[in-house]
Amino acid sequence: MRKLVFLIVFFTSLFFTSCEEVVDVDLDTAPPKLVIEAAITWEKGTSGKQQVIRLTSTTGYFEDVIPAVSNAVVYVTNSKNQKFNFIEFNNTGHYICPNFRPEINDEYTLTVIDKGNTYTASEVLKSVAPITRIEQKNNSGFTGEDIEIKAYFTDPADEDNFYLFKYVYSNKVTSNYYVSEDKFYQGNEIFSSAIDEDLKAGDEVEVTHYGISKQYYNYMNILVSIAGSNVGGPVSIAASHRKRKHHQYNRQK
Repeated sequence: MRKLVFLIVFFTSLFFTSCEEVVDVDLDTAPPKLVIEAAITWEKGTSGKQQVIRLTSTTGYFEDVIPAVSNAVVYVTNSKNQKFNFIEFNNTGHYICPNFRPEINDEYTLTVIDKGNTYTASEVLKSVAPITRIEQKNNSGFTGEDIEIKAYFTDPADEDNFYLFKYVYSNKVTSNYYVSEDKFYQGNEIFSSAIDEDLKAGDEVEVTHYGISKQYYNYMNILVSIAGSNVGGPVSIAASHRKRKHHQYNRQK
């Protein structure tokens, strides 16, 4: 958990007066650009039939509302050239496909047509090793008072694998993301982990492991290193298979 430390400096003057100056920041403006949030995910134990793609546009820095992009044509095709149409729901910018058919290791191509422009991206749906157990440690961190959770899994030995780990806490608004590759632990039991000093008895955490491609790993590795682990949802096409578990913390006194 990162701490933001504010340095407060007090100034005094000969006449004990002060003034406040308002600085107007002149920000550059640019025409709105299309933003595509597309993640084809298949959670184990589900059919994976319903998938959602969100279209928005860029807006001013000080704007509170993110504009939805409506009336676009959105579809995904697989390697057999089967087409899955995504239909917008109530002009919200959320495009939904109710009959998607996910297949592990199949390649999917996203196509978005908006205002005469066509955007495409391709990705492979990757599998992920199941979470085998979760352990809790109550004396982690520098102070020995933080709670740490570890979600264990066994990495497949016969292939290169890339992972995205997501931790969602019931006592936080933001989610934590981490990425990993099996270069140094291929075929071994390994774990994802997270430490939080603010957890208390009764809080819950949702742990999700994603199997991702190498190119998406490279993208998320850069994104996480820039923004830190507390980042929002991935804004890219990310075909993945995922395993999720819930864990309730019980802090021992």
